[in-house]
Amino acid sequence: MTAPATLGIDFGTSNSAAGLSVAGQPYLIELEPGESSLPTAVFFDAGEGRMRIGNSAIRALTAGEEGRFMRALKSLLGTPLLHEERRLGGQRMTFADVIARFLSEVKSRAEAQTRMTFTHALSGRPVRFHSKDDARNARAEEDLRACYKRAGFEDVRFMLEPEAALRATRPHAGVGLIVDIGGGTSDFTAFSQKDDGATQILASHGIRLGGTDFDQRISLSKAMPLLGRGSQIRDSFGPGTLPAPNRIFNDLSSWQMIPFLYTPEELRAARDLARHAVEPEKLARLVATLEDQLGHDIAFAVERAKIAVNQPGTVSAPVSLTVLERGLQAPLTNDELSDLLGPQMEELTKAAEDTLQMAGLSSEDVGRIVLVGGSALLSSLQTQMQILCPQATMESGQALTAVADGLATAAPTAFC
Repeated sequence: MTAPATLGIDFGTSNSAAGLSVAGQPYLIELEPGESSLPTAVFFDAGEGRMRIGNSAIRALTAGEEGRFMRALKSLLGTPLLHEERRLGGQRMTFADVIARFLSEVKSRAEAQTRMTFTHALSGRPVRFHSKDDARNARAEEDLRACYKRAGFEDVRFMLEPEAALRATRPHAGVGLIVDIGGGTSDFTAFSQKDDGATQILASHGIRLGGTDFDQRISLSKAMPLLGRGSQIRDSFGPGTLPAPNRIFNDLSSWQMIPFLYTPEELRAARDLARHAVEPEKLARLVATLEDQLGHDIAFAVERAKIAVNQPGTVSAPVSLTVLERGLQAPLTNDELSDLLGPQMEELTKAAEDTLQMAGLSSEDVGRIVLVGGSALLSSLQTQMQILCPQATMESGQALTAVADGLATAAPTAFC
């Protein structure tokens, strides 16, 4: 039986990639000129209704073009929001439609670059889309399967992302732990290998926590107070004041929820808060953010600051909100970043410990930790993992490509 032409696809919360195996080695396809991955982002032009993806979508946003920008759509899988209709690009569609169109564009670009026709897909998936809800986890995979089929694939099979990453690492005898910190989820796989490279998966575990959650925590602490979070609002029916409601700031600091705030109802609510605010200049920024649809610009500013302050030798970096007001910024230091993300680092450490327990291992058994995902490069995460497994060496050389490489390598035999 001839194996079908299968494309390995790493559909991520923040970035996506596609590849195939060439002479037994992974080959990642240029989905954009000179780039083997692209941001998982879409932009619907307000005029023509054209959908742009990747860096083209981000350029449209940063250039201030009229339209609707979306990112982190993967986080909606398994939720009712995925199937809610919105007017995008002049037509009614669901977010499932948007994901299907994104995957269809990835398929078309891969076929154009390779001059092949891919009928099947091997897709990565997190160990758990949603930490504790088995029904929602199953629904999320079915949602994603349906999106692939609507994108033009006859069939799709799934591989756990940390196990895909393991396939891309150089074998080394002993016990190891894959630590895969994605945009929306974090996955862990404990494994053992022999001298001949034979590998045994001992346990895999995952939680719904990732880089976009780190961004939200930073945004709530640094960016949102400049827009009125924590400010007092005068009571319309008496002399007292109440804090501005947290809900709108929670949503504005969450990548996947930002598009839901651009409604007349949300804008009216923000204007009402500004009218009664003790600090009206701050709430006026919130109104401007919704009026001009600047939520994703703020999210990108937070993400840039997080990445910048994590660079070696960098002590601080500003969260720059000059898109709202000249000179508006909030400093972010290394120590502040560690403090802000401390509780989340503890959650990740607990998940790693749980994985080792599931595998019947002690932390001293682990000889290597393979870091996967952009957020795995955070120094605070690496410090926690080293404390947990003091005998382990850290590997991060393939952090950004391991999952896609592993899927590309496994694609030829996925349907055999």
